[in-house]
Amino acid sequence: MLTRLSPLSELATRLRTARYPLAADWRAVDEWFRPWAAQSGLREELRSQLRALSTAEAGKVLRSSRETTTHFAWCLLDSPSDPFSFWLHEYKAQEDWREGYADSVHNHRYHFCTTILRGDYRHERYETTIEAGTGLISSARRRRSTVCRAGTSITMLADEFHRIPEAADGTMTFLVKSRPVSSFSLSFDPATGIGHRHVPVEVRLGELADRI
Repeated sequence: MLTRLSPLSELATRLRTARYPLAADWRAVDEWFRPWAAQSGLREELRSQLRALSTAEAGKVLRSSRETTTHFAWCLLDSPSDPFSFWLHEYKAQEDWREGYADSVHNHRYHFCTTILRGDYRHERYETTIEAGTGLISSARRRRSTVCRAGTSITMLADEFHRIPEAADGTMTFLVKSRPVSSFSLSFDPATGIGHRHVPVEVRLGELADRI
C-alpha cells in the first residue's frame, strides 16, 4: 500500500530505520510522532490511499481488520518484518456501542501512538490496583479526564490504563502500534467492579490440542 513518498511512507521509513528497538523505547517514538501527526495532509493521504487500493490490497485490509463493540479497527499496514503496524479506528455511533473494551478501564498488549483525524472523544486515564492472587484489576481510580479533539495526539504504554467512555459520531483516529510486549491485557468494569484477563486467540493456539 505504501508505494510513494507520503506522510505514511515517511513514518514507515522512520520506524523501520530507528536505531533502537521500538518497543523498548516507545517514548522516543512519541517525541517525533507528535510533530509528524501535526503536519497537514494526513487525512487527504489516507483518503487517497484507500481509494487507490487494488482488489488484492482491499482484500488484505479486510482480512486483517476487525469489528469491536465500539469501533471498526481497519488494518492499513501489518507486515511480519516490521516492528509496528498502522491502523485506522472508525468509531460507531454512540447508540450502537455495546459494553466492551474501549469503554472499560483497560490496557493493551502493545504500546501505541494515535492522533484524532476527525471528531472527538473523552479520554480517561486510570490508576489501578491488581490483586496478587488473581492477577486481575480489583479497583480503579480516575486520574484525568479530557475531551480530545481533532489534531490531538496521545501515547499509551502497555502498562498504562485508560478508558474512552464516549465518542462523537464520525470520530476517526490513526494509530501506530508496537508489536505485543505482553501475552495478555486486562480490563475492569467500574460499574460492576469485575475485572477480566484477555488472551488473544493466537496465543492460545499452542495449547489448543491439549484442551480437546
